[in-house]
Amino acid sequence: MLFADKRALETNLKVNLLAIREKELNYYTQNCLAVGTQSALLAGFAYSGLTQVAIPHDRAYPLKLAYLLVTTTAMCFELIAVLNTTLLSMMGPGLALRGPDGSMHPAVDGMMIEYRTAYYSFVLGLVFFHFSAALFSWLIYVHWAVSTMVTACILGSLWLLYRYAKRVYLRFRLPPEDVITGRFSGDEVFGNTGGVPGTDTVEQKHIAGLISKEQFHLHQVRD
Repeated sequence: MLFADKRALETNLKVNLLAIREKELNYYTQNCLAVGTQSALLAGFAYSGLTQVAIPHDRAYPLKLAYLLVTTTAMCFELIAVLNTTLLSMMGPGLALRGPDGSMHPAVDGMMIEYRTAYYSFVLGLVFFHFSAALFSWLIYVHWAVSTMVTACILGSLWLLYRYAKRVYLRFRLPPEDVITGRFSGDEVFGNTGGVPGTDTVEQKHIAGLISKEQFHLHQVRD
């Protein structure tokens, strides 16, 4: 009976640790879905700019070439973001759910790293999409004054987007040394509870040992 209770305690400890990391997994999954949706929308707009726009034949060849290249680049960056976020939202939770014991931590850590590539691709695609719109104005409008005004509005919009994104980033920026993850270590548990009056040091060492054993097993699974 006591042996079964101890095994149940170890199992409950492992389940609680996984539940904490599951919050991180859901966080990155939702971010991937949000970025993927917006990237697909911008990729569709860029594709329409390649297939639905009648480019005048009397325009200069370098201008037409620049428009096609910039628009294609914007579409490619957004498609890269769509592919990355789709694979991450499918394979990351799939590894955590269906993988062997200890797969939750490699899944969360992998999504944390690969998510940055999708985010940077989305931002670059958004920038090139603005450049494509500016070049489009020089292709369609005959008078240079109209094209200049449209280009100025587009560049102003891009500057406002950068300024707002920078303001939001600085407001909610979290330094790397202050980032809290769902990964526990035995030393962390014992250091936070071992010196508390009224606690059983032997039991605290035992729980810390269980967590250290679990983390060691996770590192072996990842390697």
